Amino acid sequence: MGLSTNIEKRREMILNGNILNTLLFLSFPTLMMGVVQSLIPLSDGLFLNRTSGYLVAAAIGFGQPIINIINALSQGLGVASMAIVGQINGSGDLEKTKKICTQIMVFSFILGLVVAPTSILFASIVSKTISVEIAYDTFLYLSLYSIVIPMLFMAAIFNAIKNATGQPEATLIRMIILLVLKIVFNTLFLAILHWGVIGAVLASLCSYIIIAIWMYYDLFVKKSLTKLELKGFSFDFLLLKRLIKLAFPTMLTYSLINFGFFLINMEVEKYGAYVLTAQTIASNINAMCFNLPASIGTTVTTMVSINIGAKKSKNAKKSFMYGCKVSIVISLIIIALFLPSSNYLVRLFQDNEAIVSIADHSLKIYTFSIVGFGVFMVSQGAFVGLGRTKFPLIMGILRVWLIRYIFIIMTKKWLGVDSVFWGNLVSNYVAGTIFFYIVTKIQWRSALGREV
Repeated sequence: MGLSTNIEKRREMILNGNILNTLLFLSFPTLMMGVVQSLIPLSDGLFLNRTSGYLVAAAIGFGQPIINIINALSQGLGVASMAIVGQINGSGDLEKTKKICTQIMVFSFILGLVVAPTSILFASIVSKTISVEIAYDTFLYLSLYSIVIPMLFMAAIFNAIKNATGQPEATLIRMIILLVLKIVFNTLFLAILHWGVIGAVLASLCSYIIIAIWMYYDLFVKKSLTKLELKGFSFDFLLLKRLIKLAFPTMLTYSLINFGFFLINMEVEKYGAYVLTAQTIASNINAMCFNLPASIGTTVTTMVSINIGAKKSKNAKKSFMYGCKVSIVISLIIIALFLPSSNYLVRLFQDNEAIVSIADHSLKIYTFSIVGFGVFMVSQGAFVGLGRTKFPLIMGILRVWLIRYIFIIMTKKWLGVDSVFWGNLVSNYVAGTIFFYIVTKIQWRSALGREV
């Protein structure tokens, strides 16, 4: 069965097909998207370190969690959209699915326009609290990146719509196009013109403008079963109220998680730009390790939501269990591949021995933590598919704040910067174990209540 399988066949496969085969089939484009998605910060990091120096790379690495705090709003909307659209799609009402998708897309883009200026506010505050060697570049990056934010919101909802309707290959195509565009524009603005921070932002802006045009064509122009219509559009405020209510816990979760990463960066920044650059390099490389097993969680959300919408709770639970097993297997394969090659991978970014040593050391510790992270993300995917978005808020806070950040604060006296690396490992395994146990004990039925 090819990737062009239509929506009705996808729905039938999810509801009545072999669960493991369906999970693997639907996960393939999502896994590939995880690879491509992780290659974007990887390529950005390579260009920045090789063309602009470690200080610019450190400044942008420091600012990224702040961008992610703002972008958490779009991620929360995306997660809630997957739950709502997936369950309506599971009921077989295609017209209603399309109307809901249009409402969510328009609302999300407008919200992106409204919140974008907060990036400038963050830039003004943060640049006054950090080392002068990266303060100006951090301010410049955060201020300019506000222009890109509305298109990040549009992309998040595009992914949610396609995943919830059983078309994950569409998100893969978008990410491949984005990766190619980022490489082209990074080459132009960073490698050829050497524009540093401004070049990095322009590369993102130009890439996302083209992607936004393509997404609009795919959703509103191209003829398909899921073509959306803007003609006669008016906001359904009852739907949007329910959307925000469902999305708010996830928005808060991702915002708090990224705020936690920001505070962790504040701790790392105290050790100097070398250490901050090394940690950013390790994180960029490790993104691939984390994205692959975690991407199974997206497929689990789709399968759980559609099965729950069709009143097939046993299939929904089996989808979760198979998702955990597949995620663990992928994690173990990645550990076996990445550990022996960590030093080589780090040297692709930097030749500075001090940075290489720290980055290689942290990368090895980070890599071991992906098993727990994968289980955590699959468990989160099951909760979202059930429409239970409040509990992931608790677990997200537990993982980054109550375990990782407190671990760092309590052990930094003895471990130094190593407390950051070991805190990552400890928090992922503890949170993953707790989350998995709770998912196996809950009632497998929709938490969305009445029909959307």
